[in-house]
Amino acid sequence: MNKIAIVGVNNSLGRELLNILEENGTPADSIFAVDTNSPLGTQVSYGEDVDMDVWNLDDFDFSSVKIAVFATSEEIAKRYIPHASAKKVMVIDCSTAHTTDSDVPLIIAGLNDEKIADAKKGIIAVPSPQVTQIMIPLQKVTENHKIKRFVINTYMAASIYGREAMDELFAQTRKIFMNEPIVDDEKIFHKQIAFNVLPQVGEFIGDETKYEWAANVEIKKILGGDIKVHANCAVIPAFIGIGEFVNVECEDDVDIDQIRNQMRSTKGVVVFDKHVDCGYVSINDVQGENDIYVSRLRQDVSVENGFSFWCVADDLRAGTAQNAYNILKSLLKK
Repeated sequence: MNKIAIVGVNNSLGRELLNILEENGTPADSIFAVDTNSPLGTQVSYGEDVDMDVWNLDDFDFSSVKIAVFATSEEIAKRYIPHASAKKVMVIDCSTAHTTDSDVPLIIAGLNDEKIADAKKGIIAVPSPQVTQIMIPLQKVTENHKIKRFVINTYMAASIYGREAMDELFAQTRKIFMNEPIVDDEKIFHKQIAFNVLPQVGEFIGDETKYEWAANVEIKKILGGDIKVHANCAVIPAFIGIGEFVNVECEDDVDIDQIRNQMRSTKGVVVFDKHVDCGYVSINDVQGENDIYVSRLRQDVSVENGFSFWCVADDLRAGTAQNAYNILKSLLKK
């Protein structure tokens, strides 16, 4: 039996990966649950009936597994992935640690699986969730049209920063309702997040923030060519999910009905697009869902060959964990 390691099981993404593995019938005894700073006796739930021991990352022997999925921060990924690679372990990296590495393919399962063969270092990178959420609905569109430009406005829930950020949003919201002052509650976010919108996701890299930079770099790496990308990202006071307005400009004529049909026929995409009140899908509607939902599809009359759409997804599940699982499943078949 091929053994796998899930690194980062104490955070939201790692636990979502375990949920997906359990739902798909992966035996618990084929999985090593691993995390940093895990004292002896630490356990994590696997389904309703199984508690798995959590291995301390500093002590874990990667020669015990064939594949390791890193559902960790960029810092942890950069520090520990070389340990796994030294043991000839295939690594799936869910951080941005290898985004710009030309020897590390950026994979969206079902879109560019053939590039897995380009993993010269034995590392496969998973795109950030807002990019996966855009590229999957556009899979068949890119097969029929050459895209020249994206303008993206992304609204991210607190989950993009992990469990502590969601706890901070909850604590601030509660204090406001209880008419209590918010004092020393801004630990993850630089400003109050409850009942607020913050136009910063990640640290600044020049005049872009980290996730704006990631959208630019990752889309260009996936599609290739001289495509132009302008991304804006903000954090909103929601717990889980990402909502995006995406403007797409193509080099050739586009027909909205054809675009809609192409999206509808794409696995993992649900088009719910009715031009009436509530004829769209919101962030709250998609928590725990595996699919990406598209609404508000229409012509962009500001450019010659353009269209725009709204898409929402559970960033932990549909945006990252499901993609990582599909890549893992593909590797296990080899």
